[in-house]
Amino acid sequence: MGEWFTREIADAGRLRLFCFLVAFIAGFLFIRFSVRMIRRQVRWWPGNVTPGGQHVHHAVFGLVFMCVGGVGGLTVEDGSSGLAAATAALFGVGAALVLDEFALVFYLRDVYWSEKGRLSVEVVFITVALCGLLLMGLHPVGLDDAAGDGLWGIVLALLFNVGVAVIALLKGKIWTGVIGLFVGVVALVGAVRLARPDSPWARRRYAPGSRKERWARNRERRYRRPVQRLGDRLSDLVAGRPSTK
Repeated sequence: MGEWFTREIADAGRLRLFCFLVAFIAGFLFIRFSVRMIRRQVRWWPGNVTPGGQHVHHAVFGLVFMCVGGVGGLTVEDGSSGLAAATAALFGVGAALVLDEFALVFYLRDVYWSEKGRLSVEVVFITVALCGLLLMGLHPVGLDDAAGDGLWGIVLALLFNVGVAVIALLKGKIWTGVIGLFVGVVALVGAVRLARPDSPWARRRYAPGSRKERWARNRERRYRRPVQRLGDRLSDLVAGRPSTK
């Protein structure tokens, strides 16, 4: 394990990314454990931070950690040093605290335990997936494959891969589009297949009652919803079930 870490992480220049990802996951799991204890009103667990009656959301602490870790990391020249790892880890914890309340920032109201609050968990999962792909050595938009083809090869690879990824995203396929930024064939499959029925692509290009619109809703009911229910169960297991009120 030590040899693998040295070869694949430290020597490959990925120490900071590794520390960021580990700290990000640990920070997210900790804060979710904390808020679930507070939600259950467990006596032995500290409650919310409320100086003077003002509830301070943990995104505020996350912003402070991100500023300290980010600016501190910029001052560290040696990317393999312990200080570089520490600042990356601090930045990761801060990012976890902020993204855990992403839905609150997006909707500008406290939707933490509502159905809309699931957006925060989805963003966290996507962030973990992206960092995992980067840690594996994959480069976005096919730059690793086109690096030896000259300037025009890189430009064409960028245009193609970004284009199909954007189409997949417009078709409502978030995971397909995001992963497709790293694995072009995934985005290509998402771009050529039917859009999800309520996506921007479907609203603009599938007329109500048309054959494509009916096919899209049928696919959503038969395939997408079971997968979504499975994802919601995983989200509830990790982050807690939203309130029914």
